[in-house]
Amino acid sequence: MGAQPATFMGLSGMGDLVLTATGELSRNRKVGLLLAQGMSAEQAVQSLGHVAEGAYSARTVLARAQTLGVDMPITRCVVGLLDGSINAERAARFLMERDAKTEHE
Repeated sequence: MGAQPATFMGLSGMGDLVLTATGELSRNRKVGLLLAQGMSAEQAVQSLGHVAEGAYSARTVLARAQTLGVDMPITRCVVGLLDGSINAERAARFLMERDAKTEHE
């Protein structure tokens, strides 16, 4: 889609991803932790008092990926967790049991 690989490897790409996944102040991380504890997506988002962008953008990202024929298993699991169609244990098992494969350019 025209993106530059260097963008993803810089602070605006990889740096933001690492901070979102590990930062104590990350709203997306907090929603994930609350979902893992059994809270519904609605309860988790409401408990924050702030916007967690990932909770709103995950479905759009997955829909766009599907349109482009891009497999995004982590995003698919996130959407399943948000929709309540899977739990954290099932999502983790699905991801860990996938066959290894090479990434395509």
